[in-house]
Amino acid sequence: MKGLIGKKVGMTQIFDESGAAIPVTVIEAGPCYVTQVRTVDKDGYAAVQLGFEEVETRKLTGGRLGHLKKYDLPTLKYLKEFRTKEEVEEGQKFTVDVFADVDRVDVIGRSKGKGFAGVVKRYGFAGGPKTHGQSDRLRAPGSIGATSTPGRVFKGKRMPGRMGNQTVTAQNLEVSLVNPEKNLIAVRGSVPGPKGGLVVIKEARKN
Repeated sequence: MKGLIGKKVGMTQIFDESGAAIPVTVIEAGPCYVTQVRTVDKDGYAAVQLGFEEVETRKLTGGRLGHLKKYDLPTLKYLKEFRTKEEVEEGQKFTVDVFADVDRVDVIGRSKGKGFAGVVKRYGFAGGPKTHGQSDRLRAPGSIGATSTPGRVFKGKRMPGRMGNQTVTAQNLEVSLVNPEKNLIAVRGSVPGPKGGLVVIKEARKN
């Protein structure tokens, strides 16, 4: 199964045979354990639930511990589902080796939260003129709708609001390095989220 849960370590650079510097993001991927297998007959869809990162027992709920104890699994903090029809068994262990023969991957993460932001910072609006008696409208969005028709503001209007902290997928990233000994995978380019942020790595769909 070409999918793992991991944590973003950070960015660095590696050098190819010609000496060119390649910017890469290093991810600690796995080891992950199969905590549950969903089937079409029982659940209505086929999927595999993976668990990642061992933690102390006191940090998990009783329901989570019972779920993991069923297959004598370690105390895993994160659980994620991967849609797949491959045949795997509960308790099976997956490491970064699954990406040894994969050229490109998709990485899903949570982008950094920027807090509440206005339209100038959030969407790059130009703002109003600095002159002609305007004192407090410089970074304002301006008019947001008509009066009679349609008589309302359309949904999805670009307005001030919370910026960042959204699920983002970086697609078709080139796999530059796979290190099974340290459970590391390096992908060319940037990955959403801060250092230590949880990410999901899958084989690229648009390869």
